[in-house]
Amino acid sequence: MAQAAKKITLSPSRDIAFDKLVLSQSNVRRIKAGVSIEELAEDIARRGLLQSLNVRPVMNAEGVETGKFEIPAGGRRFQALSLLVKQKRLAKFAPVPCIVREVSTAILAEDDSLAENMQRVALHPLDQFRAFLALREKGQSDEEIAAAFFVAPAVVKQRMRLASVAPALLEVYAEDAMTLEQLMAFTVNPDHARQIQVWDAVKSSWSKEPFQIRRMLTEASVRASDRRAVFVGVSAYEDAGGTVLRDLFQGDDGGWLEEPALLDRLVSERLQVEAEAIAAEGWKWIEISVDLPYGYSHGMRRLFGEAVPMTEDEVAAHAAHLAEYRQLEEEHSGQDDLPEDISERLAALELAMEGLEQRPMVYEADDVARAGVFVSLDREGGLSVSRGFVRVEDEAPVIADGDCAMSDVAGQGGDGAVSASHLGSAGTVITSGGQPLEALAEDEDDGALKPLPERLLVELTAHRTLALREAVGRSPDVALTLLLVKLVNDTFRTAGASGSCLEASVREVYLSTQAPDLKDSVVARSVDDRQASWEADLPLGDDAVLWDYLTALDQASRLALLAHCVSFGINAVHEKPNPYGAGISASGLTRRMAQSDILANAVGLDMVEAGWEPTVETYLGRVPKARILDAVREAKGEGTAQLLDHLKKAEMAVEAERLLKGSGWLPEVLRRIDLDAGTGAGEGEAVEDTLEPVEDIALPDFLMADLPSEPAAMMAAE
Repeated sequence: MAQAAKKITLSPSRDIAFDKLVLSQSNVRRIKAGVSIEELAEDIARRGLLQSLNVRPVMNAEGVETGKFEIPAGGRRFQALSLLVKQKRLAKFAPVPCIVREVSTAILAEDDSLAENMQRVALHPLDQFRAFLALREKGQSDEEIAAAFFVAPAVVKQRMRLASVAPALLEVYAEDAMTLEQLMAFTVNPDHARQIQVWDAVKSSWSKEPFQIRRMLTEASVRASDRRAVFVGVSAYEDAGGTVLRDLFQGDDGGWLEEPALLDRLVSERLQVEAEAIAAEGWKWIEISVDLPYGYSHGMRRLFGEAVPMTEDEVAAHAAHLAEYRQLEEEHSGQDDLPEDISERLAALELAMEGLEQRPMVYEADDVARAGVFVSLDREGGLSVSRGFVRVEDEAPVIADGDCAMSDVAGQGGDGAVSASHLGSAGTVITSGGQPLEALAEDEDDGALKPLPERLLVELTAHRTLALREAVGRSPDVALTLLLVKLVNDTFRTAGASGSCLEASVREVYLSTQAPDLKDSVVARSVDDRQASWEADLPLGDDAVLWDYLTALDQASRLALLAHCVSFGINAVHEKPNPYGAGISASGLTRRMAQSDILANAVGLDMVEAGWEPTVETYLGRVPKARILDAVREAKGEGTAQLLDHLKKAEMAVEAERLLKGSGWLPEVLRRIDLDAGTGAGEGEAVEDTLEPVEDIALPDFLMADLPSEPAAMMAAE
């Protein structure tokens, strides 16, 4: 006979006078977070107590109830009530709704406190948006809603912007198929059809970052000279139904492609076709991406195959090209300027010899079976294929004594770990962004000098971080001092130290958000070259052999290697502070950037020498007009800046790029504080001292047309 289920008995509830309640020492909440006690008290005063307190009778030494009740769960509500009593807004004997635990219960007070705090579920942002929307529809303003829920009006306005997102995308977000940051990115364009079109294009794509969504939503057209258009071909784009806008009155560089989403889809499909062709070679995996970020192969071992030797015909062709090249050089050795046909012939011969010298590589079959390939686009729109990268998890195991298998390479796998994905024709796993294959809107410009956009700050400081790595990598003394600072902090500031008796490590910071030109910069190539040089010399794989090798190195080489390793731990990237969760706090970010300034001064960092310059893409096209004028004013003087003041932003950015080229001007975030402090004009100094004569500046025709006939008179009138 089946036994009846035991019925659950809930704890009774009753009103208890406030002066009979005391705060329990069993309450697990110790850290202040969230709504303050003062704000909670105001909310209780406005709407009353929404949730009862969890209490238990207080027993004396003989186990007899004292008439007092302790509160293990609900301590913040009790403190808010205490504040109201202190303010004489609540009677000291006012009844308080309570859930009373029996004395005989086996549940500990700490158990109740922990359960109440851990079993809460924060309100989903979409539910918050719908609640705010309902309150607004019932007549409450954004300020009233913000005041009622103790949030800034900006938070309410931000949530209300979700009303401009297509309902279908709201449902996608509700199902956790996209992040809140991705959802907010769709608010830049209120066209629901365009929003859905962009989501369909990116949901299975290599990049679903919010900035990518904004770029696609705000990008109305793509130049035919764009590398994506070059890779696909304008004719293929038109055959797929795309339209091209052409200017009939002036050169348009091939026109503008009006459907960026279609172009992105064609690029993705073409890359997949190329990857499937390469899969026939037998590689284990292929990762395809329009852009490969800097450091994409971090943690992987590079295979170096053997070049296929030239055939007899190729050797003969190369010799003939070389002989003709040397003959032409000898015939025209005394001429300063070569005839055009001769220059073209020499260039053609160089290209032909280069094509013969760049031999395909042959790899061992076992290596191919465990290695992979990166397929992407180069800067000119051509196909870029990088073969022979072995991930840590794919390394061949080594059988040690006792038949115990262990990996011959230690460490964690890279960011490109392969999961079950699309299979190529040869069983190769083809992924895009680690997943299976299947521009920011401009703010209103009121002329005020606003802070730099968050993403631009991240990109600029990523450039600075990489330049610092390169500089520290060739400055052993600075690197040693930097390492000593880290060790001294760990030794003498024990609050920040943890772990074993000695922990000193370098963890490379992956630059996940960065400018697209970062990996092709001069300093990036310098860092990569130095890395490759050390990799070629170091006997990696056997710690005993490596120990002997390092011991035998001279002191200068040891310091150079130390500097190189320390440089990979530098992180001078700006990021948004997070005071409650993962990431960096506001004070931590301030200290990081201040220390990076000290480091920049120590290594004599010059971002101009590092190759950064202000262009439309890197800075000028992404800041308000006031910032553009401020840059020209600093570099060229007030007079030159006034000449640009009447232009639209796009024209102003292009002209400012021309004026600033070669000037050495840098945004504040990229300047060295020691040089900046010594060269900047102080307040009250005569501005005229920094002006260049207007007539000495080469200006385009459309600006010259706006100049008065007597520039001196214009300057005097100012």
